[in-house]
Amino acid sequence: MTKRRTIGVLSRATGVKVTTIRYYETIGLMPPPERTTSGQRVYDADAQARLAFIRHARALGFPVETIRELIALQIDPGRDCDSVDAVARKRLADVRERLEQLKALERELERMISACAGGRVGSCAVMSALADHGQCLHDDHGHAGGGTIATAT
Repeated sequence: MTKRRTIGVLSRATGVKVTTIRYYETIGLMPPPERTTSGQRVYDADAQARLAFIRHARALGFPVETIRELIALQIDPGRDCDSVDAVARKRLADVRERLEQLKALERELERMISACAGGRVGSCAVMSALADHGQCLHDDHGHAGGGTIATAT
């Protein structure tokens, strides 16, 4: 008999919130769990392994649809891994692009800060640059801020 875990035990074992586990079930990343006669969700070791896989892939920044694709590829473990390699290479290219955006953002912020000579807010170079994107030296920092590179749930 395989060891069955409740959703709370699974959550603690994988570091994934209960609500996130339910969400993954809803969108089909996790298969529907078995249920006890009282309706409580129970999970086996395969479910825990799948959830750990999803969590790690999310921590590496893979989008949900890409994770779905990778899970589908797991069905045939004897298959050539060219498809998996292509997915990983795409993610690496995305990370490198993001790093370039972040470097541009860093340069722009450094430039704005160095242009600020103190004084009053009304004449602040930082405030002026924030109000007018045309004062920026580069356009490629426009999507670099406002979020995190990857989230682990």
